Amino acid sequence: MVQRVAVIGAGVGGLASIKCCLDEGLEPTCFERSEDIGGLWRYTDSMDGGRVSVYRSVITNTSKEMSCFSDFPCPEDFPSFLPHGLLLEYFRMYARHFNLLQHIHFKMTVLSVKKRPNFTTSGQWEVVTETDGVRESHIFDAVMVCTGHYQEPYLPLASFPGIDTRFKGQYLHSQEYKDVEAFRGKRVVVVGIGNTGGDLAVELSHVAAKVFLSARSSTWVFSRISDHGFPFDMVGTTRFNHFLDWLLPSALSRRIRFRKFNSWFNHANYGLASTKSSKFKVIINEELPFCLLSGTVVLKPNVKEFTESSAVFEDGTTEENIDVVLFATGYIFSFPFLEESVRSLFDDNRCLYKRIFPPQLEKPTLAIIGLVQLTGSVMVGTEMQARWVAGIFAGWNKLPPTSRMMADVLKKKPPVKRNPSERENLKMSFISYTDEIASCAGVKPNVLRLLLTDPRLALTIFFGPCTPYQYRLVGRGKWSGARDAILTQWERTLKPLRTRVVDDSSSSS
Repeated sequence: MVQRVAVIGAGVGGLASIKCCLDEGLEPTCFERSEDIGGLWRYTDSMDGGRVSVYRSVITNTSKEMSCFSDFPCPEDFPSFLPHGLLLEYFRMYARHFNLLQHIHFKMTVLSVKKRPNFTTSGQWEVVTETDGVRESHIFDAVMVCTGHYQEPYLPLASFPGIDTRFKGQYLHSQEYKDVEAFRGKRVVVVGIGNTGGDLAVELSHVAAKVFLSARSSTWVFSRISDHGFPFDMVGTTRFNHFLDWLLPSALSRRIRFRKFNSWFNHANYGLASTKSSKFKVIINEELPFCLLSGTVVLKPNVKEFTESSAVFEDGTTEENIDVVLFATGYIFSFPFLEESVRSLFDDNRCLYKRIFPPQLEKPTLAIIGLVQLTGSVMVGTEMQARWVAGIFAGWNKLPPTSRMMADVLKKKPPVKRNPSERENLKMSFISYTDEIASCAGVKPNVLRLLLTDPRLALTIFFGPCTPYQYRLVGRGKWSGARDAILTQWERTLKPLRTRVVDDSSSSS
């Protein structure tokens, strides 16, 4: 019987895991190597021992209503898209409200997590930690690893000949980027056109002499601002749209999606993407199209090689007098504290059952939380994972036999292993994945049943945004405020905009 649970990391996943363990009557102990909560969302000027954190100007790509914890809405006066400081304040409010801080040990690094000699019968783990040079051993019934997938910078120097042998300028990974001052007046090449690469190219364009953005794949650019000025994810991420995607042939859905993207601007004209592209990614960036239109950012193909002071691109063009190369090439995840026999059971998150459990482990007492790529908020998916896992540890939920878990993993695993920089193509549908885990946990809402008992709520759930409160309507962890939170979600969205009221009788929300 699981009772004591080790939670590694006090970021989003760690906070949700502590709370879910407490909800199930378990005893969580969280180990956080830094001095505060928030994980990568806690901005610091220093590198802080290699800890990954956001840069100074970061604002969330998903709206507050689509990203909050399912039983703790963001304050109504918070803007829809949160600067990192406000998001961290929200985490602090959550931690205080549910009394989570007393379960966290700060400045304590986890050195190793090993099976106990009797693991096949007990499922217990030995966790060795270190603080101020003092090591300590702990015994736990289960472990929740909440370190996320932003762990080690992915810096593929071997793919860029000359960068570390001939190039005389500076090169760095986006992990080291904090603000624009060091790049003032420089000619910069940004390698990688994910969300980070696009954001940094735009930001640097305000101070750099010139910014070249190197893209390898087709990229569709989307705005946070959707129809009538509403947050894009609240308009697009609905069960109705999800149903249409399931109903329509994939080729037709893809064509509709590309047409929607091109309704803002023609991506082929900008050199960003073609409707014939088989591999593509979607990024959120309102400013990048104008930067390309104004020439402050110049889009380039993949870099072929670097000379002493120039970048040679695959189309044969060369840009001279390059001062800095900024690699926005993503991160790889590793778990150095896990013993090799456990790490070898999964080489990446696609070898985990439901992206959480190593299926071949003798006892299901190790869970990897937050190691998932979704088309919506990872925060919501992470909390749902923690709820299901805590239910399994407490004995309310059960995992299927190993053979069935392995079959499920092999069925969903792509046939070709991709490198970390191509993980965008592996993103799963936010609603599909969250519903899948919610079904396992017994908390997925039944829209048809609600249609008979509460038609107003049912229609709001089906046609409105798939906000996380939907997963608190039924089952364990049911929250009495969920219905009201769903029916008032648009009011909280509009409230921070009502700083100057105008009289327009023709307007409607």
